[in-house]
Amino acid sequence: MGNQCGGPVPAQYGYAAHENIYADRYFDLEPRSTVASSLRRGLDPLSAQVLNHKTPNIRDLFEFGRVLGQGQFGIIFLCTEISTGIEYACKKIVKTKLRTRQDVEDVRREIHIMHHLSSLENVVKIKDVYEDSIALHIVMELCKGGDLFDRVKHGGCFCEKRSAELMRIIVKFIQSCHSLGVMHRDLKLENFMLTDKDDDLSIKAIDFGLSVFFKPGEIFNDIVGSPLYLAPEVLNRRYGPEADIFSAGVMLYILLSGVPPFWADTQEGIYDEIKKGHIDFGSEQWALISDGAKDLIRKMLCPDPSERLKAHEVLSHPWICENAASSDNTQDPAVVSCLKQFSEMNMLKRLAFQVIAESLSEEETGGMRAIFHGLDTDNSNAISFDKLKEGLNKYGSLEDLEIQQLMDAVDINSNGSVELEEFMAATVPLSKLEQEHHLVTAFSFFDKDGNGFITRDELELAFEGYNMEGLLEDIIKAVDLNNDGQIDYSEFVAMMKNSTLQIANAEPF
Repeated sequence: MGNQCGGPVPAQYGYAAHENIYADRYFDLEPRSTVASSLRRGLDPLSAQVLNHKTPNIRDLFEFGRVLGQGQFGIIFLCTEISTGIEYACKKIVKTKLRTRQDVEDVRREIHIMHHLSSLENVVKIKDVYEDSIALHIVMELCKGGDLFDRVKHGGCFCEKRSAELMRIIVKFIQSCHSLGVMHRDLKLENFMLTDKDDDLSIKAIDFGLSVFFKPGEIFNDIVGSPLYLAPEVLNRRYGPEADIFSAGVMLYILLSGVPPFWADTQEGIYDEIKKGHIDFGSEQWALISDGAKDLIRKMLCPDPSERLKAHEVLSHPWICENAASSDNTQDPAVVSCLKQFSEMNMLKRLAFQVIAESLSEEETGGMRAIFHGLDTDNSNAISFDKLKEGLNKYGSLEDLEIQQLMDAVDINSNGSVELEEFMAATVPLSKLEQEHHLVTAFSFFDKDGNGFITRDELELAFEGYNMEGLLEDIIKAVDLNNDGQIDYSEFVAMMKNSTLQIANAEPF
């Protein structure tokens, strides 16, 4: 039976101090260095360069509006793109706030991760980043519906069905992050925004300021996050991605009851309760909540991370399956999905994606590089079949034939291994196709004489050494919509954005 509780969250749980929904979520639980110490270490906070390339003046492209929030590192503004009239949120990070080299690296990593996760459905999309002498400006998707914390605080807790639906979305997001080599480290209700205030399921994850790239088996020891959501192994300074599942378990407990599972009047007291691991289901609000929900919470909040449920186990738990109708719980992890999608493309499109990947900035490719180097276990700068098999099987069991098909598709130059450039081509977020300059760059690579058309001779030149001679006519025939024997820009764009076109050397699963 689903619970029917409602009403505001009790004030004694310390939620009254909740900051504005767009404020920074950095919560470093260890002290930072002072400006003086950072200067001794050679960093001038007035001139710190965060990006490795120059950017346009943001005020030539956007008009700034009201303040949406303020946090430790900067201010969030409403901004409007002058050319389109579309509203965005802009996170302005004043450089004087970046007091140490680690602060600068943290911001760079946040930008890398936002680009890396931009293809995921339930992530706030980054549009672009701009830098001037005073500040860094991160322009991102605007969510107008508030966050899940405010929804619980003002609207009361959720019924079991809606809680299960939300948890399915959240854990699928966690699963995708982990498959892409990212651990969030600050999962909480405040970090899930609603794009529509009338739709509780329209949530998107925000704030990757504490997120990190990780390799399987890597151990972390810095205590970061938000106290109410920390896993016991984080407090013990020995943790991995399992800590994200614990945080999600805390979120589920709050969604159903309106209060946190571990509470005390002080931060140290909260930590003691987390380490004890006692979960209270005896209070009045739990009387009408099903045993299935309680069972899932216990297994997500298991103190031993090795015994805690994995993301796919949460998604297949009976309580989730019974309450959250979905046919895609078996969806491939993100990295596998990217490779399968790439394998279904024709060779022209694959090579175009490689051109786009090579034109991306360091900030945009940091995540792809991290995954590649995680798979490249012997640091040979190439991924063999065995290394690809070992890496992909961490995300679930794949048949050797499937892995070989993925390998053959990503190995664009057919030399028997996957190089970094090829891997990046296969994992370029499709959202990059929304940016015109990437499409122009790819088209120009093939249009050697710059006359606005790709001819057979130009394709032959582009694919020299790829053994494609017998397939070029098929490529042109499939992409050449007006049958004039060549490919113009509009036909090229149509091919790039068409997810179903499979021609010439594309063997779908």
